[in-house]
Amino acid sequence: MAAYLIADVNVTDQEGYAEYRARVPAVIAAHGGRHLARGGATTVLEGDWLPNRLVILEFPDMEHVLAFSNCPDYEPLRAIRERCATSRLLAVEGYSP
Repeated sequence: MAAYLIADVNVTDQEGYAEYRARVPAVIAAHGGRHLARGGATTVLEGDWLPNRLVILEFPDMEHVLAFSNCPDYEPLRAIRERCATSRLLAVEGYSP
């Protein structure tokens, strides 16, 4: 069953974060993931959540999400993201009726 990584990212260093944006897609793809949303416009329909830069990734299953998040190839990219942004990330399993 598909699983999703959802990130709300507040970029504080655009120049530094550009390297992350350029390099992370290859690591995501290597783990079977793909972008569904990547920093596009958002509209709040209810509540008070005002995401900064919303990213939604789809993976084949939760194991692939966790493998991506914990892989050695992602470690230096995580360090870039943590240096250049503040983030809130979560993983959620998809739904299959």
